[in-house]
Amino acid sequence: MSGWQALPDDLPPEVRHFVEQLRRLKDRTGLSLVALGARTAYSKSSWHRYLNATQPPPRQAVAALCRIAGLEGPDAERLTVRWELAVQAWPRPASPAQGAGATGGEGYEDDPTLPWWDEPPREISGGMNRLLLAAVLLLVLLLAVGVAGAVVSG
Repeated sequence: MSGWQALPDDLPPEVRHFVEQLRRLKDRTGLSLVALGARTAYSKSSWHRYLNATQPPPRQAVAALCRIAGLEGPDAERLTVRWELAVQAWPRPASPAQGAGATGGEGYEDDPTLPWWDEPPREISGGMNRLLLAAVLLLVLLLAVGVAGAVVSG
């Protein structure tokens, strides 16, 4: 694969095979990393990390690349299976500094760059609960005034 930096020699075979397939798929699109970043929810630097095996891509990034490259059906499913195998075998960073922000001491999160629209909903804080309660009470008060006004004028 010309134009790509060499993958580390100690990379597990599952990861190497997956990244090579990902590179071929990216090459198939004819897009630069900048253009690929613009067409997906993932930055140029994220794609650089994914395609050079320094960080596993999230499932959504793989799905986005498949969509852009026109890979569908069984072929896309096979790549998803390869992704699952690669993520399980992916080498963990050696130092805690490399995995800053990771959960569970694993070195990085399973889905490090989850787009904002796929993030789980956040709990409403106490301040938001009070604001919501005040809004509901105001609505009830307005309805009561409206009903009282209709009764008096009727």
